[in-house]
Amino acid sequence: MHRFSLLRSTPFRLALTFAFLFVLAFVLSGAIVYQMMSADLADRLDESITETYSVVAATYSDGDLEDLISTVDSHSKLSTIKEQIFSLTGPDGNHLAGNFTAAGLPDGFSLFRAAIPGVPSGVQYRAYSGSVGANNLTVAFSLSETEELETIVLMSFGWGTLIITGLAVTGGALLASRVQRRLDGIASTMVDVSHGKLDARIPLIGNGDDIDVVSGQVNAALERLSALVDGMRQVSTNIAHDLKTPLNRLQLILDVASQKTASGQEVSDDLAEAQAEGAQINETFDALLRIAQIEAGARKARFTDLDLSAVVETIAEIYADVAEDDGKSLSATVLPDSESQIHGDRELLTQLFANLVENALRHCPEGTAIELAVTLHADHILAKVSDNGPGIPAEEHDKVFQRLYRLDDSRTTPGSGLGLSLVRAIVDLHGATVALEDCRPGLAVIVSFPRARSLT
Repeated sequence: MHRFSLLRSTPFRLALTFAFLFVLAFVLSGAIVYQMMSADLADRLDESITETYSVVAATYSDGDLEDLISTVDSHSKLSTIKEQIFSLTGPDGNHLAGNFTAAGLPDGFSLFRAAIPGVPSGVQYRAYSGSVGANNLTVAFSLSETEELETIVLMSFGWGTLIITGLAVTGGALLASRVQRRLDGIASTMVDVSHGKLDARIPLIGNGDDIDVVSGQVNAALERLSALVDGMRQVSTNIAHDLKTPLNRLQLILDVASQKTASGQEVSDDLAEAQAEGAQINETFDALLRIAQIEAGARKARFTDLDLSAVVETIAEIYADVAEDDGKSLSATVLPDSESQIHGDRELLTQLFANLVENALRHCPEGTAIELAVTLHADHILAKVSDNGPGIPAEEHDKVFQRLYRLDDSRTTPGSGLGLSLVRAIVDLHGATVALEDCRPGLAVIVSFPRARSLT
C-alpha cells in the first residue's frame, strides 16, 4: 500500500474544488453587494447634499442676501470637523460666507479635494454648486465616512473570505482523511482477498451512507466468492473420495472380464455391469457440469413469467402412478393460476420438483404420503414438498445441499448425492430460498419464490 498523500486524495481534491467554488461564489456575491451598497451610499449622500443646498438657498428671498449669508455661516459653524463645508461667493467671485472658498467648481455635482485648515490632506468632498440670485452657493460633504464604511465592508469580506477558505480547506482535509481511511480499508480488504484471505471483510460504520452500501455489496460478493471457493474445495474432496469407489469397482470389473476373456469364459454380464458403472460416473459428471452452468447464470436468458402451480401439477401427474406402484401416495394442492405467477425457467423448475419428489420416493418406506403444495405468503409464493417418512436429522439439514454429500443410510442406494445440490443451484438462480423443516415424522422442503414483478 502506498502512503496516504492528501494532495493525491480524490476526496480532498473534491473538497478543494467545492471550497474554491464556494469561495468564488462568496467573493462574487460580496462584490455585487459592495457595488450595490456603494451606489446606495452615493445616492443617499447626493440626496442629503441637495436637501441641505435647498434649505440654505431657500433663505434667499426677495434679494435678502443677509439672511443667506447668516444661514451659510450658521451651517458652517455647526460642522466643527469640516465634515460639511459651505461656500457663498458674490458675482465678482469674492468670498461672502462659509468655511471655504469654492473656486472653479462647475454647476451641479462634482468631486474635489480641498486644502482646508484643520482637514487632513487628501480628504475628498462631494459638492453641489448652483446660483442663488447673482451669487454662487456650494455645499460639500466629506466622503470620509462613506469611504470608512466601504473600507469596513471590504475588510469584513476579506476576513470572511480568509475564514471560509481556511474552514473549507481544514474541513475538506478532515473529511477527506475520514473517507480515505474507509477507502484504504476497502483497498486493504481487496489486497487480503487477492492474497487468499477469503474471510476478509470490509469494516462497516453502520450509518447507511453510499460507501457503507457499496461496502456491504462487496462483502456480500466476497461472501458468495468464499462460499463458491469452499464449495469447489469440497467438491474436489468429495470427488476424490466418492468417485474413487465406483472407479475402483469399474477397474475390478474390467480386470475380472479381462481374466475371463483370457480363459475363454463369457464376459457379457461383466461388460454390462461395467457399462452401468461408467454410465453412473458419467451421470455424476454431467450433474456437476449442469450445476456449474446454472450457478454461472447462463440460463437466466430463458426466464419468462410462468405459473408455478402448473409446474407442480405436472410433476404430481407424472409421479402419481410411480408413487402408487411403489406403495406410496402423492397429492398436490395448488393456487389458482393468476396467483402463482413467478419469473423463471420452466425446465429447471420441473427438474427441481422432480428431484425433490424422487428423493422422497427413494428414501421413504411403503405407506408414505407425499404432498405437494403451493401457497401464498405476503409477496412470496411458497412451494412445499413434504412427507411423513423417516426425515433427516436436524444437524444434517445444511450438509445435504453440499455436492456429493450423502447420508450414511443412503450410501447403499443408487445416486450421486447431487440431487439437492442441483435444487440449491436452481433456487439460487431464481433468487429464491430453500429450507428444510422437520415434520415429526417426516420432512418438508420449502422453497420461497418472489412473485413476478408485474403482479407486485
